[in-house]
This record gives sequence, structure tokens and C-alpha cells, in this order.
Amino acid sequence: MSAQLNTLEIKSFLEEDVGSGDITAAIVSETILAEAEVTTREDMVLCGQAWFEAIFKHLDKKIKIEWLVPEGALVVKNTVLCRLKGFARGMLTGERTALNLLQTLSATATVSRDYANAVSGTDCKVLDTRKTIPGLRNAQKYAVTCGGCYNHRIGLYDGVLIKENHIISAGSIARAIQLARELSSVPVEVEVESMHEFLEAVAASPDRIMLDNFSIEDMIDAVNFNATKIELEASGNIDLNNIREIANTGVDFISIGALTKNVRAVDLSMRIKLVH
Repeated sequence: MSAQLNTLEIKSFLEEDVGSGDITAAIVSETILAEAEVTTREDMVLCGQAWFEAIFKHLDKKIKIEWLVPEGALVVKNTVLCRLKGFARGMLTGERTALNLLQTLSATATVSRDYANAVSGTDCKVLDTRKTIPGLRNAQKYAVTCGGCYNHRIGLYDGVLIKENHIISAGSIARAIQLARELSSVPVEVEVESMHEFLEAVAASPDRIMLDNFSIEDMIDAVNFNATKIELEASGNIDLNNIREIANTGVDFISIGALTKNVRAVDLSMRIKLVH
């Protein structure tokens, strides 16, 4: 997924913080020039340059930003990520919102890089989920790819994922898949929780089957039985400690909600100095 910015989103991010006006920044003369550096206090994968820039450009198009590290790069703590130059007031107003976006997206990319590295050398791809921060889905989905993992469906509109409650409501796995095929041409995936459900799903021929909380032994059995080559995705209670073993079972995908759901913001600092 590419870095897709929405002007209305950028505006809403700022309105949340600025409201009717930045009272504190108003104590600084609008003619004061400044320079600033953004530094990371921990190792990270840099992600979110476009969002960071958009915040400042919305406030003051004359603010110049020079990136010293490319998007997607792994950097060590205490690295200067970028330098800014322009009027101090705009920098002060945009600082928190811009850093919030950069630290959150970099956190998502950093976690994604860890998971991508964990399955490196296998044929398995790590996917994100819809467990994203409200308002930041597209941005976080982009950050996932920036870190080296892959996107599952973006929302409820671009793919069918039949889960337990859908199956109960439809009457059976086969019926749920049949109805989904009749309604849309998007890919159809079904989640199963046992080998019995897996066999029922295989018979109904979805595009992908999600193996939810399967044991390693059952995953291997499912892979070996899967003569029709339906895509197989593992999910549930998977982390960096066991993902390699799961990838080695031969499943095609592993979905990890923690890529976007459990991220801890990267510790960033922005320091300003006046230009005389």
C-alpha cells in the first residue's frame, strides 16, 4: 500500500489539537525564524514522512524539511531523522501532531520489520488485520508494508472473511461460502477452528482458509491434505516466539493483529533553536 494522504484527515488531525488556536505559540512572534532537529531515542524503522510533512505544510508552506534518513530505513537510537527550517510559530504548533503520527507509524513499521525478519527465508507472508487505530487504518496499513509485511483486506468492502458468527447465521460453512460467491466477486476466506470444519471448508472451495488457533500438528495435517491448493492462513496466539515454527508448517500466510493493535510509540524528540 502506498502513502495515501487525505487533506481532510490532515486537517482533522490538526483541529483535534489546535482547536480555535494555539494560545501558547501565540507568545512567539510570527517573524521569529527557527531550525529544529527530530531525533529518535531508540532503534526504529522510519515511517510516516509524508504525514509528518503534510502537517507542517498545512500550517506553513514555507517550512522546509530535510530528511537525513530514507523512508523504511532501520536506524539506531540517537540518530537525527530530519531537520526543519522556517518560522518558529508553525513548528511549535505542528510539533505534537506531526510527532504523534511519525512515532506511531514508525512503531508499526518497526514491529512489522521484526515479524518479517522472523519468517525470512520461508515462503510464508505475514499479514496485518483490521485491528487498527481508528482514523489511521490506511496509514498503518502503509506502515506495515514499509516494515516488510503485507496487507490483508483493507476493510469490509474488499474481501469476504466468514467467521464463526457468520457461519452460525448462514447455517453452515458451505452455505456461507455459497452466499458470499453469489453476492460478490471479491476473494472469499473462511475461518475454521477444527479439522472437521477445515474439511468442510475445503469441500466448499473458498479462496483461502484461516486456521484459527490450530496446533502445529493440525496445521501440518491441513497443509498436507490441501491437494486443491486453497491458500492457508494461520491466526491466533502467534508471536515472535512461535511464528517461525508456524511458518515452517507450509502455510501461505500468518495474520498478526499485533502489527497494528499493540504498538508502542517510538520515542522521538524535536528540539528547536532560534535563527539569528
